[in-house]
Amino acid sequence: MNRRTLLTSAALAPVALALSSLAASAKMVTPWEWTRKNGVTGHMQKDPDPTDKEFEKYPRCTYCGMVREQWSHSRHLIQYDDDSTEGTCSIHCASLSIGLNMDRAPKNIWVGDAGSDAEVKPLIKVEDAHYALDPSKPGTMSATRKWAYADPAKAAAVGAERVVPFEQALEAAYSDMAKNTLMIRKRRAEKRAHMAKKMKMMKDKAN
Repeated sequence: MNRRTLLTSAALAPVALALSSLAASAKMVTPWEWTRKNGVTGHMQKDPDPTDKEFEKYPRCTYCGMVREQWSHSRHLIQYDDDSTEGTCSIHCASLSIGLNMDRAPKNIWVGDAGSDAEVKPLIKVEDAHYALDPSKPGTMSATRKWAYADPAKAAAVGAERVVPFEQALEAAYSDMAKNTLMIRKRRAEKRAHMAKKMKMMKDKAN
């Protein structure tokens, strides 16, 4: 090996070592570690007590922007195993969260008790909830209503097609996803067009 080759090799050695270390570290990071650090759910805050001052911390649904207190009867609050937490307006949006957080296990999930007489519905654990599935009535962000009740008698009394536990209600939310997404897109497009028309009329009137 001549002097020039030796010098070049010596100069590149640290770079080669760094690249080798980078490649090794990249291989050592598991898919679930990567998604926790770099996934689309990095917006969530760590919250050991999500139900305390819930609406202050989670005023709007992460996925649709709706004001959760106005939809207290269908809202969900999800705390994952690392205390990452987010609030949604419905089981439809909760299903999006659970689907995106495939490498986090839900530690606690709460839902609004639609059968409560309170103006702002209290939260109950989903394992204690009875979901009334009613295709004849629209739900929150869904063409099929999927509201939860603490009292099974109240769930049965609403005349729903089925009363099921959370797991089956979640399956129904995923089954309805394509239809609901098309419906939501259409509604939002119509609202944007209506607002644009209204703003134009106001502008024309001012001129």
